[in-house]
Amino acid sequence: MSAPDLFDTHAHLHFPDFADDLDAVLERARKAGVRRMVSVGTNVETSRQAIGLAVREPDVWATAGVHPHDAAEADEEDLTEIERLASVESVVAIGEIGLDFFRDLSPRDAQARVFRRLLGVARGAGKPVVVHCRDAHDEVLAILAEERVQDVGGIMHCFSGDVDAARRCLDLGLHLSLAGPVTYKNARALPEVARFTPADRLVVETDCPYLPPEGHRGRRNEPALIAITAACVAALRGEPLERFAARATENAVRLLGL
Repeated sequence: MSAPDLFDTHAHLHFPDFADDLDAVLERARKAGVRRMVSVGTNVETSRQAIGLAVREPDVWATAGVHPHDAAEADEEDLTEIERLASVESVVAIGEIGLDFFRDLSPRDAQARVFRRLLGVARGAGKPVVVHCRDAHDEVLAILAEERVQDVGGIMHCFSGDVDAARRCLDLGLHLSLAGPVTYKNARALPEVARFTPADRLVVETDCPYLPPEGHRGRRNEPALIAITAACVAALRGEPLERFAARATENAVRLLGL
């Protein structure tokens, strides 16, 4: 039986965690059926690195953005550079951007300032957004509504909310992305979210090197392991893996304009 058609919509393949064996990581991904991957930038430097990787690898694309953890360090020059990078052909989305009130590594006003500015960049570039949201659903959703995210669409990366939060994201025209935590024994609301989300608005990701699925916790995550997450979501939805994987891939391809 052939491998399912999988799309890892959120990886950090350009991070140092993969510096020693990236070719082997990519080979394992391809053998597992991962035919497309997006390497996600978190500041100017990592966005450039992601673009460099996307230029080299035909099945990898990039994003450009400033993570909320990096917002305090982002000056006007950085934001202008992200705006320039947004027009690069291999950049398929602006992100990851958003708010993180769990770790609060940047002041909340700085997080909001950068988030709003880069939502404007996405509108200007006509590209979707990749949204990071941790312990800040009300604030993130308010900003997304005010900044007309529905004009460009986007992905709620590593969705961690409940069905009510999912419904509010869907009402704004966003896709939901499920990652390794949906496989955890303490997954809380995520199995219900997996069943609730319409088939045409759901994608999957690894967020590697972070958040490995059940059975691999405590180790480095990598794109090949998205097969475990996809199988879990398919089972929760009562669908064959091949059908779910193909549709999730189709959703991402359509949203990202590939």
